[in-house]
Parts: sequence; structure tokens; C-alpha cells
Amino acid sequence: MNLGLASAQDLVFKLKNHPFKNKQVDIAVCPPHIYLFTINNILKDTSILVGGQNIFYKEEGAYTGEISPKMLRDLNINMVIIGHSERRQHFHESDQDVNFKIQSALKFGITPVLCVGEDLQTRENNKAEDWVKKQVIAALKDLSQNDIEKIIIAYEPIWAIGTGKVCSGEDANKIIRAIRTTLKELTSESISQKVRILYGGSIKSDNFHEHIKYEDIDGGLVGGGSLNFEEFIKIIDLANNVHALR
Repeated sequence: MNLGLASAQDLVFKLKNHPFKNKQVDIAVCPPHIYLFTINNILKDTSILVGGQNIFYKEEGAYTGEISPKMLRDLNINMVIIGHSERRQHFHESDQDVNFKIQSALKFGITPVLCVGEDLQTRENNKAEDWVKKQVIAALKDLSQNDIEKIIIAYEPIWAIGTGKVCSGEDANKIIRAIRTTLKELTSESISQKVRILYGGSIKSDNFHEHIKYEDIDGGLVGGGSLNFEEFIKIIDLANNVHALR
């Protein structure tokens, strides 16, 4: 819940007009819902994707204040963040809520970006892998292998979000590898390798290379670092440079 409309427009206009070199990665922006129409219009003739920050799993009805996947689809929005730790923490979203939202998004052809991650106490108790595995299994319940292949997963350790604390690349890669193993158990080796898995948690241009250099980490879910154009471009360039060598 950052930036006013003028600042958001300025950011995406700069992004739209930036001359990327050796573009190897996909770029997406996920503004607040009330800016989606405007931002999507600015970026409609570019390769930059636009996503929502949340949805409700019902198509319509007496759910004042909620946004349905049907509404996002009407705006030609093709991606949505689901299960972000702040949604789970502040709005008490359960694993079942997350599962319902993923199913609803897929029904309307919207790519879910599933967020999973542990809090500090869980990590200190050496239960991070088990916790994240449980979240992934619950989120993907009743989904076909074909649907699972369409999902993007973001590992975002809660204790590293907006705190300035960063999960080391080695630790993040360990959890992300465990996510791939879980996907393999649910689907197949080929699908587990196709699913994009991102790292999120206090990503900055001066620490992201430590994460993106690992082959199991496909990209980043960037928070505060995406609000500043120059910083965001540096992060994108880091990802481009690494993927160009793979």
C-alpha cells in the first residue's frame, strides 16, 4: 500500500521507456487495485506484466470491499499475488483461503503467485522446511498437474520482509530446493523444474546477486526495492545478467 497515483504512473512510464539490454527475464508490477486500470493501460503495448496484490475466491456476491478474479480478468490482468505473509498475518488468511483463491484465479486464466514462508520462531526451531512444505501442499490441494505447472511460487521468509534482515542465498536456496522436491512428489520431475520459484524478503541491489546466482532461484518478489526506479532497474539488471549466463 505505497505510492500515490502520480508516483505510480511516473515509475511505470520510466520502466516502459527503459532500454533493457539482453532482456532475459519477465518483469511484472503489482499496484494497488484502484490503480490497475491506469497502470495496465500504460503498459498494455509492452512485455511488462501487470498483476493484482490479492483477490477473493468468489466470482460475485455480497462481499463488500472484495475484488473477484472475474473483475481482474475484465481488466485483462493476468497475474495475482496470493497468500502474501501480510495477508496471512493481518487479515488472517488460512491455507484453505489460499487454496480457494488459487483455484479461482486459475479458472479465469490468471497466474497465481503463491507466497509461502516461515516466521522467526519456526526457523529458530529448525522447522522451516517442514512449515513451507506444509503450506505448499495445502495451497495446491485438489489441483491437477497441469494447473500446478502454471503457478509461480515465491519463498518469502516472514522474518526477512521489510525488516532489513536478509535470508542468505544458501539458506533461501535450501528451502527453494525443498519446495521443488515437494512439487516433484506432487507432480513430476519435469514440472518441478518448470515451475518458477522466486525469493522475496528485503531484496536490494546490493544483496540480490547472492540469491539469484543459485540455479534453483528463478527471480525475485521485490517489495520496497521496487518503489524506487533506479533501484528496481539495478535488481532487474542483476537477474538479466545471471540468466543470460544460464
